Amino acid sequence: MPEKITNLKLLFDVGVSKKAETHFKNIGYDVLAVRDLNPSMKDIDILDLAVKEKRLVITMDKDFGELVFNSKKGHTGVLLLRMENATWKQKTDVLLEIFNKYANVIVGKFSVYQDKKLRIR
Repeated sequence: MPEKITNLKLLFDVGVSKKAETHFKNIGYDVLAVRDLNPSMKDIDILDLAVKEKRLVITMDKDFGELVFNSKKGHTGVLLLRMENATWKQKTDVLLEIFNKYANVIVGKFSVYQDKKLRIR
């Protein structure tokens, strides 16, 4: 089993993967899952919680870009996975690679992973 790579605190949005959430918990990450708190939590409330607890939001929901860039909503980092047809294992592998290479860079940034590329803004 892979080891925890960083001290990132994670907040998984509902659409990512229950198995991915569990995997990151099992390897030692500090994980909160929206599905365990309130599966219908609004995106703005997810960002507020992430800021309060200094967590990186992991999501598949493009609406977070609207909140961050157009509404200027504060955040402590959002990682948008554009991997609509990926398995939980593929998502987990990508997340581990991103955390391994960019953990110190993505905190406080809006990042998008798509087509094997990571954009950090």
